[in-house]
Amino acid sequence: MLALRAISLQSLLRVLWVFQSKVLSTGAEHSIEAAEGDLLFLMDSSGSILPYEFTNLKEFVVDLLKPFTIGPSDVQVGFVHISDDPVVEFPFNKYTSDTTVQRALLNMKQKLGDTNTGKALTHAKDSMFTQKAGARPDVPKVLVWLTDGVSSDDISQPIQHLKDLGVTVFIVSTGRGNYIELKAAASEPSERHLYYVDPDDMHVITEELRNEILEIIRVKKLKALEITSSSFRLLWSRLLSSDTDYYLIEYSPLTEPQKRSWKTVTGDETSVVLRQLLPQTTYEVKLTPINNGNSNKPLVTKVTTLEDETSPQMVLISESRPTSFQVSWAPTPLSVASYEVVYGVLPGGEPKSLTIDSNQNTTVVNNLEPNTTYLVTVSALYSSGRTKALSAKACTQDVNSKVNELKLIDISPTSVTASWDPASGKVLQYRVRCTRHPRSPSVRTVPAQVRRVLLTDLIPGTDNRICVKAVYRNGAGKGLCRTARTPQRQDSLSFETQSPKSFCIQDHQCW
Repeated sequence: MLALRAISLQSLLRVLWVFQSKVLSTGAEHSIEAAEGDLLFLMDSSGSILPYEFTNLKEFVVDLLKPFTIGPSDVQVGFVHISDDPVVEFPFNKYTSDTTVQRALLNMKQKLGDTNTGKALTHAKDSMFTQKAGARPDVPKVLVWLTDGVSSDDISQPIQHLKDLGVTVFIVSTGRGNYIELKAAASEPSERHLYYVDPDDMHVITEELRNEILEIIRVKKLKALEITSSSFRLLWSRLLSSDTDYYLIEYSPLTEPQKRSWKTVTGDETSVVLRQLLPQTTYEVKLTPINNGNSNKPLVTKVTTLEDETSPQMVLISESRPTSFQVSWAPTPLSVASYEVVYGVLPGGEPKSLTIDSNQNTTVVNNLEPNTTYLVTVSALYSSGRTKALSAKACTQDVNSKVNELKLIDISPTSVTASWDPASGKVLQYRVRCTRHPRSPSVRTVPAQVRRVLLTDLIPGTDNRICVKAVYRNGAGKGLCRTARTPQRQDSLSFETQSPKSFCIQDHQCW
């Protein structure tokens, strides 16, 4: 024992690291789902427990729980330390998954102090097996007491109070003392509820103890899982001992019992999926074990399928502006919990998202880039957790796509210079159109950095309409036009500004 007490901190940390890695890497696999109960661990955390023994006890508890499904509808776990005073590590309603329970167990610290087990047992009855701590009134209750066989106070009365409450008591002792006291404390028959084991060999009893606990908390009723709009899975504990026996499953809509369907499965099965069901319909299901041709007491339950879950059938983009557009969609089923609108620049832009209430089917997306194409995806998020989606493309308009301050200068009988201020947005180039004659317009294209063009070969004494428009990735912006009259060779020059009657985005339509 002295050698065990002298274990180095480095070695202990290495053991803990290996243990934690092993537990977290394998703890996600479940093989036991048909179980429901409140399982409380009462563990000696006093100074009479060596550090390595405390680690072994934690490992034992984690291994014991691995196959169980942890959650408010399955197995709930609580944990209390035995010390000077009871210390609650976590109540039944603290953790709702196997991973969180494992981490909590791995992170527990030893409390040291005296071994006042009676206090801890009393606390378990008064404060743990209660609704406030998450205990459920209609499920089996199990206490697993982990001890070295030593207790500083009386345990007989607190143990009896727990048994009177309907709690089944298992005791795992790493010491060899107090056999009579522990035998009396364990539930009857004691040979199935009291275990003596060396701290280094606790794995030997893991499976046996787990099976004993399972006999108490095994679900003796039908359970429906994986419910969709057209199917669900039935789960039950094994009720037949031979694969030559079979189960008869009968099911029908609650409101139309005459539309009954039948299905049989062999006696070694404990699960079946019922398909081709009606959406949003309550079914009455009866499972009857047939043994040697004789019917046993059936298990009965009611299951309601989900509403038919469909994706939005239409996504409409409207009210497009330089920095926003409106997104609308249909239909809007009642079973939708919410909608998510995801949008991002094409191609490959980082997506952003909006969450929309289920009673809405339209929203405005703001703070967008002008003159940009977006991919918009509308997802219907159903209460079941499933998601249905539909996508569409949307384009924002240009910001002030019309060029500013078009000026016509240096007008001569045969030429004029057009000069303009830059248009807003990401301009690729400018188009300059000069109409010397209605039937003979000419168009020049210049790079975005050029904003001054000399137009030549004009006819003296004529009106020349000159327009400039910015060209973007998604097309051309609105044109800005002015008219210049070239002077006769001997006349003084003049020009007038005219506002265009109409401007169109597409160059081939109008300016």
